[in-house]
Amino acid sequence: MNDYLGKKLNNIRVNNVLPFVNGKLLDVGCGLNKLVRAYNNGIGVDVYDFGDADLLVEDTSNLPFESESFDTITIIAALNHIPNRKDVVRECHRLLKADGQVIITMLSPTISRIWHKIREPWDEDQKVRGMKEGEVFGMSKKEIMTIFSDSSFTLKSHKRFMLFLNSLYVFTK
Repeated sequence: MNDYLGKKLNNIRVNNVLPFVNGKLLDVGCGLNKLVRAYNNGIGVDVYDFGDADLLVEDTSNLPFESESFDTITIIAALNHIPNRKDVVRECHRLLKADGQVIITMLSPTISRIWHKIREPWDEDQKVRGMKEGEVFGMSKKEIMTIFSDSSFTLKSHKRFMLFLNSLYVFTK
């Protein structure tokens, strides 16, 4: 079954994130690695082989890069799928240059549950990989703000997109 809608929405996310990306990019939970391919200056890492990651790892909270290696780190529609998300955000802090930024996109828990249910028949990720222990359906703004502030990040900007259903956050060190 062709997931036309999933591909279309992924393109919308990529197009909303790209204007904020600068310098060397690390995309954590890169999936099909569309953002890195579109930006053309970075590395996409994932724990699951969706087919086009630059680097597959067992744990995104322990990445094989030197400290302060990246100008921008993105976690697009994936932070809720990372069980050890607090550790991963701390790892982002280590990997980010002093003037760098972390960009994430996220649905709210309610919208995420509804969305996953609607898309279930077409979503290959749900069929093949499914939800693992520690994964959640979306995250609230409060949850996101707490995780990032606990790792010494400051919110630089927040915007809604995709009919105001999705949020884009930019955090700085």
